[in-house]
Amino acid sequence: MAQTDHRGPLSGVTVVALEQAVSAPLCTRALADLGARVIKVENPAGGDFARHYDDVVKGLAAHFVWCNRGKESVALDLKSEAGMAVLHRLLDRADVLVSNLTPGTTAKLGVAPDDLTTRHPDLIAVEIDGYGPGGPLSHKRAYDLLVQAESGACAITGRPGEPAKPGPPMADATTGLYAALSIVSLLYARRPGPVAVSLFDTMTDMMGYALTYTLHSGIDQQPRGMGSPAVAPYGAYRTADGHTVVLGTTNDREWQRLARDLMDRPDLAEDERLRTNPGRVEHRDLLDEEIGAWCARHDLADVQQRADDAGIGNSRYNTPSEVVAHPHLEARDRWREIDTPGGPVPALLPPPVISGYEPMMGAVPALGEHTEQVLAELGLSAQEIAELRGGA
Repeated sequence: MAQTDHRGPLSGVTVVALEQAVSAPLCTRALADLGARVIKVENPAGGDFARHYDDVVKGLAAHFVWCNRGKESVALDLKSEAGMAVLHRLLDRADVLVSNLTPGTTAKLGVAPDDLTTRHPDLIAVEIDGYGPGGPLSHKRAYDLLVQAESGACAITGRPGEPAKPGPPMADATTGLYAALSIVSLLYARRPGPVAVSLFDTMTDMMGYALTYTLHSGIDQQPRGMGSPAVAPYGAYRTADGHTVVLGTTNDREWQRLARDLMDRPDLAEDERLRTNPGRVEHRDLLDEEIGAWCARHDLADVQQRADDAGIGNSRYNTPSEVVAHPHLEARDRWREIDTPGGPVPALLPPPVISGYEPMMGAVPALGEHTEQVLAELGLSAQEIAELRGGA
């Protein structure tokens, strides 16, 4: 039987984080889950502003609890010479620096990636920003919604004339994961160097299908709510018992099975207008009407069982409260308990399932909780630590 590794594949890697909100914190949380030591340097006057978004998790903010498990919080005033001196001592021992401060802040502090190549030549310095350097938007603040709007993501979400922001913070989250991927790649290559990852570049990459389609067709595809402009049928339909089932086809063979085996409608299967996906997309309203009428005559369980038997992709539309109690998460033991300053709380395991390795799932830190411990490791005396705290 394979033994479980409790150290993690990134054990021995030290990451210093100058981070706020979601993008960089999610990046460093991913590294912490894989065993890296993450030292989160926070302003003593409030810390990461995501700490204060709400207080629903035993007095803590849901965003902060989500993105900050497994880290050590060190409170430093980086506007002071003493605080900056301590930061550089931390970087002397670190493998990685991750930052996502407001535009120009790391340059003012003298810790922009290019500034560090001389003083800390072995450091992997990753800076996450809004729009990347060298463009007319480079100076602007960038939050998830702002970048989703700028990149076109809101224009393809919602319904025609009713654009919407995708629910999860996609710009923040995907940028953080791209940053983590870059870090792991450079650690593997044993090559330091500055890395820049922007929310705008990430979201325009996520817009790859929509931009490619528009580039070659000249058409701005309209959002389809719980559907897709690319394929049909592919959407959500109400069932007889008041639930919503989502049915999807991705090729002509699946369409034939949906029409013949699921709905018992050979007439639709033989309709020349619906033989290929472009035709079905053109006649989407007809399809949605027919499928919607069929689903309205059947209960959810019946629809899903028939769809499974016919080899048709399907799912149930769920609310967050229903997902919290989802039997698939329970059956696969996806929940763990993590410590927080307010007490233990449930948290989902990270997505990668690595054989023989249990993710670290460390505690969520209180602001400055590890300051004395970490500074003592750097060789600072109790008096020096007290003076730093007093200066804060």
